[in-house]
Amino acid sequence: MEQECDGDIVYMQQEDDWDRDLLLDPAWEKQQRKTFTAWCNSHLRKAGTQIENIEEDFRDGLKLMLLLEVISGERLAKPERGKMRVHKISNVNKALDFIASKGVKLVSIGAEEIVDGNAKMTLGMIWTIILRFAIQDISVEETSAKEGLLLWCQRKTAPYKNVNIQNFHISWKDGLGFCALIHRHRPELIDYGKLRKDDPMTNLNTAFDVAEKYLDIPKMLDAEDIVGTARPDEKAIMTYVSSFYHAFSGAQKAETAANRICKVLAVNQENEQLMEDYEKLASDLLEWIRRTIPWLENRLPENTMQAMQQKLEDFRDYRRLHKPPKVQEKCQLEINFNTLQTKLRLSNRPAFMPSEGRMVSDINNAWGNLEGAEKGYEEWLLNEIRRLERLDHLAEKFRQKAAIHEAWTDGKEEMLQKRDYETASLSEIKALLKKHEAFESDLAAHQDRVEQIAAIAQELNELDYYDSPSVNARCQQICDQWDALGAMTQKRSEALQKTEKLLETIDQLYLEFAKRAAPFNNWMEGAMEDLQDTFIVHTIEEIQGLSTAHEQFKATLPEADKERQAILGIHNEIAKIVQTYHVNIAGTNPYTTINPQEVNAKWDKVRQLVPQRDQALIEEHARQQNNERLRKQFANQANVIGPWIQTKMEEIGRISIEMHGTLEDQLTHLRQYEKSIVNYKPKIDQLEGDHQLIQEALIFDNKHTKYTMEHIRVGWEQLLTTIARTINEIENQILTRDAKGISQEQLNEFRASFNHFDRKRTGIMDAEDFKTCLISMGYNLGENEFSRIMSIVDPNRMGLVTFQAFIDFMSRETADTDTADQVVASFKVLAGDKVRDKYSQRK
Repeated sequence: MEQECDGDIVYMQQEDDWDRDLLLDPAWEKQQRKTFTAWCNSHLRKAGTQIENIEEDFRDGLKLMLLLEVISGERLAKPERGKMRVHKISNVNKALDFIASKGVKLVSIGAEEIVDGNAKMTLGMIWTIILRFAIQDISVEETSAKEGLLLWCQRKTAPYKNVNIQNFHISWKDGLGFCALIHRHRPELIDYGKLRKDDPMTNLNTAFDVAEKYLDIPKMLDAEDIVGTARPDEKAIMTYVSSFYHAFSGAQKAETAANRICKVLAVNQENEQLMEDYEKLASDLLEWIRRTIPWLENRLPENTMQAMQQKLEDFRDYRRLHKPPKVQEKCQLEINFNTLQTKLRLSNRPAFMPSEGRMVSDINNAWGNLEGAEKGYEEWLLNEIRRLERLDHLAEKFRQKAAIHEAWTDGKEEMLQKRDYETASLSEIKALLKKHEAFESDLAAHQDRVEQIAAIAQELNELDYYDSPSVNARCQQICDQWDALGAMTQKRSEALQKTEKLLETIDQLYLEFAKRAAPFNNWMEGAMEDLQDTFIVHTIEEIQGLSTAHEQFKATLPEADKERQAILGIHNEIAKIVQTYHVNIAGTNPYTTINPQEVNAKWDKVRQLVPQRDQALIEEHARQQNNERLRKQFANQANVIGPWIQTKMEEIGRISIEMHGTLEDQLTHLRQYEKSIVNYKPKIDQLEGDHQLIQEALIFDNKHTKYTMEHIRVGWEQLLTTIARTINEIENQILTRDAKGISQEQLNEFRASFNHFDRKRTGIMDAEDFKTCLISMGYNLGENEFSRIMSIVDPNRMGLVTFQAFIDFMSRETADTDTADQVVASFKVLAGDKVRDKYSQRK
C-alpha cells in the first residue's frame, strides 16, 4: 500500500509499518536477513563487491552509498573516508538524505542506529530502499507498488491449477506460484505438469535453482524456512517476487513488437503516397512559373496613359486571381515535404530526396525568379505611368508659374523709373529706401520662380514634350524681362542712397550725441549718489579703502570734463550744419531728451560735492585709528594672560600627579601656588577695563588676538576652581590618612600605582584602568564583584575613579587581603545590602 503525506511517500503505511518497539519474529528476521542480503548483493556485484553481514557491513555508510548509486544510476555526495564515528554517521546521513530526496519518508530511522549496527533499523532501511527502487515503479492496469505486483502475479498465474495468489506469504508456501511464473515466461525451463502441490520442498527448490541458473535471480529464500514457517515473511517474499517481475519485464516489450511492425508498414505506405503527391505538385507549380515569367519580362512601352492603365489592370488581375492559388499550392507543397521528412525521421527512415530539379530549394529558386520578374514588371509599369503623368503635370505647372510671374511684373518698370526721392525728407528717404529694400527682397524671392520656370521648360524638352516650341518662346520672354527689372532696380537703389547721405550725416550726429550724453549723464548721476551716500565702516582698512576709492574718483574728473566738452562739441557741429545747408529740422534730438544745459548743471553739482566727501572721510579715518589702538591694547594683554592661564592649568595638573614629600608639604606648596595666582588678579581687572572701552566704542571683532574677554573669564574661574579642588583633595587625603592610620609610604605607593594606571594623566582612572590596577595589586575579581566595588567607589555611576576615591578604597583593605572573597567581605559591612551573598560563594 502506498500513501502520500506532506509531499513524502510513506510505504505500507497501514499494515506494513515497521514496529520498532517490538521484536521481530525470529523466523521472519532470519528470512529477511537472507533475502535482503541476497538482494543487496545482486546489485553490489555490479560494482565488484558484496556484503556478508547486513547490519555490520553498512555501518560505515560506504557500501550503503555504493548500493544507492548502483540501483539509482545517480552519483551521491563524496563519502568520508575516515574511521571515526562522526565520519560513519556523515556517510549514513548522506545515504538517508538521498533516500529522502526521492520522496521517501523515513520513519524513526536515524544514522546513529545504523552506525551502531541495530539490526531492526538496518532491515527496515533496506526494506524502504527495496520498496522505493524495486517495487514502487511497478504498474499494472492503473495499480502500482504492492497492489500492482500482486495483480501481475495473479494475471500471470491465472491459467495454472492449484495456484491462487492472494497475498505475499501463505500463497507461496507450496512453491507452485514461483514455478508458474517461470513456466509462464520460460516454459522450456520447468515441466509444470510433473509438479505436485503436496511436495512444496521440491517445488520451491526447483524454482529457486532454475531462477538462479537461468534467470540470473539470486537465491534469496530457503525452502526449509518457508515450509517450516506458518506465515512466511511478507517482505522477503515481495522482494524475491519483484526480482521475477523485473526479469520478465523485457518479455512484455517483445509482445508489442509485432504491432509496431504493422504500424511501420502503414506509415511506409502513407509516406509513399506523400512522395507521389509532392512530385506532382512540384511539377505543376514549376510549369506554371515557366509560363508566367516571360509575360512578366515583357517591357514594351505604350504611348498613351489609357494603354498603360490597361496593362496595370491586367497585372492586378494576376496578383488578385492567378497568383494566390499558386501561393497556396507552394505552401501546401512545403507542408507536405516537412511532414514527410518528420515522419521518416520518427520512423528512423532515410530522408526523402525529390527528383532532380524538384527539390524545395529548386522550387524556392524558381519562385524567387518569379517574384523578381514580378517586382521588375511592377516597377516598370509604375515608372511608365509616372512618366506620362509627370509630362502632363509639368506642362500644367509651367503654364501656372508663367502666368503668376507675368502678373507680378505688371507695372514694376513704371515704379522703378519714378524720381520722387529728389524732394523727400530724411524720414521719407528712409521710407522709400525701406520700400525699395522690400521690393529687392521680393525680387530676390521671385528669382526661384524664374529658375523653376526655366528648369520645367528644360525638363519638358528632355522628355520630348510635344509643345516644346511654344514653351521655349514664352520662357525666353520671361528671362529677358527679368534681366531688365534687375538693371532698373540697381539704378534706383543708387539714387536713393546718394540722396540719403546728406540728411543721414545730421542724423548720425544726433545719434552720436545721444550715445555719449546718456552714459555721461548716468555717470554724473551715479557720482552724485555716491558722493552723498552715508558710509558705515568698522575697521581702519575699510575707511582706507573708501578713501582710496574716492581719490581714484577724483583722478577721473579731468577726463570726465574732456568728455563733457566733446559732447557739447557734437551739439555745436549739428548747429553749424543746419545753418550752413539750411536744413529743415523739426523738433529736438529724436534719440534723447538730454540737452547741453542739463549736462552743464549736473557737472557743477558734482564739483560741489567732492570737497564735502573729502571732509567726511577724514573724520571717519581718525575714529577708526582710535578703534584700532583699543584693539591692539586689549590684544597685547589678552595674548599674555590667555597662555599664562593655560600654563598654570597644565602645571596644576602635573602637580596633582607628580606630588612628592609629605601631604603637609604638598599642601603648603599648593597654598603658596594659589597665592601667586590670586596676586595676578589686578591684570585681569585691567583687561576688563580695556574690554569696557572696546564695547563703548562698538568694536565687535579683534583680529590681533584669538582670546575674548569671555574666554579669559572662563579660564580664570577654571584656574581658581582647579587649584582650590587640588588643595581640597590634599586636605581630604590628610584626613583619610589620620583617620585610617595610613603611612606616608603607603600613600606614596597608592600615588605611584594610581599614576601608573592613569594613562591619560588626567588625575582620574576609568573603570578598565581601575580594574587593571586592582589585578596588578593581586586582586582577582570577577565581573560581578568588580561591578559591586565600582558602585561603591563610583557612587555617581560615571565610570571614573578619582585619586581620593582610590585612597578611600585602599584604606578599607588590610595588608594581607589578596582574594576576591576578602575584598567583598571587607566591603560587605560598608555596602550593606548592595553586596549579595552570592559573592561569598566564589572561591
